Amino acid sequence: MPQTADINRQILLASRPVGAPTLNDFKLVESPLPKPGPGQMLLRNIWMSLDPYMRGRMSDAKSYADPVAVGGVMPCGAVSRVQESNLDGFAAGDLVMCYTAGWQDYSLSDGSMVFKLDPNMAEPSQALGVLGMPGFTGYMGLLDIGQPKPGETVVVAAATGPVGSVVGQVARLKGCRVVGIAGGPDKCAYAVDELGFDVCLDHKLDSLADDLANACPDGIDVYFENVGGKVFDAVMPLLNPHSRVPVCGLIAQYNATGLPDGPDRLPQLMRLLLSQRIRMQAFIIFDNYGPHYPEFLQTMTPWVAEGKVKVKEHRVEGLENAPQAFIGLLEGQNFGKMVVKIAD
Repeated sequence: MPQTADINRQILLASRPVGAPTLNDFKLVESPLPKPGPGQMLLRNIWMSLDPYMRGRMSDAKSYADPVAVGGVMPCGAVSRVQESNLDGFAAGDLVMCYTAGWQDYSLSDGSMVFKLDPNMAEPSQALGVLGMPGFTGYMGLLDIGQPKPGETVVVAAATGPVGSVVGQVARLKGCRVVGIAGGPDKCAYAVDELGFDVCLDHKLDSLADDLANACPDGIDVYFENVGGKVFDAVMPLLNPHSRVPVCGLIAQYNATGLPDGPDRLPQLMRLLLSQRIRMQAFIIFDNYGPHYPEFLQTMTPWVAEGKVKVKEHRVEGLENAPQAFIGLLEGQNFGKMVVKIAD
């Protein structure tokens, strides 16, 4: 069923997943359109973003953000049109990016975490990726925590995803040697041939650790961590003295129900951090760097327009297909930034 003018389709969290989410953990319902009150506006969502962090919000484990309530609307950012506005500074017809929209056709907003977009923007969905939270994450994490210097080796996993692709391309613009890690030969070829990475390695191969060591003969100066798991196991012995490790995600572990098999690696990691004097710092992009978003846009927007930073999206049609797409995202089935087109 397509978006209509009088029904609000919503996708709710039906149950908390144990391990990987299934379609039974989601529920599609139909509700009347909400009415904006004083100081509110009604948004019609056009494009919605699917991101790995949403898996954490489905859990009730302690985290940096409150969990989604069972029966609550799944969270997401969306590119939206203002339908009605009782809010100064916003008018009907405005194109906006709303980071609190949710998996639904329509949402109410008081203007918090809402940014106006250029109404003539050629590809509005880019506000969900390279010009939105994922691009901002890669840019700030690399430059502020990673502090790459010309000639250094930068390694990033999920290299063709919305965060990793920005990290690698910005590192190249800063004069670094860039080694990407991705899932499968097609993604690796894209990272090298289109994004300009020096090397890209397939994490699906059993030879990953040896391949990475061969690709980094001078060690690793910056490792941008957004995956965890066996990729970080391969990275650890190659980290140079005074290397930097920005941490923004651990997608390999989001569906875990217990500790990974094998020996406890924490003592090894702690010793490594001390002996190599490594800076390893986690961050949540808008918590740590929110005021820098305009500065990021001023730099990244022309880079994208000039082709210095290239963009790839994995587009899905229809709100009703968001649950299956999200499940695929956590399994690495996407090729590029995953976005869902809800309406024209």
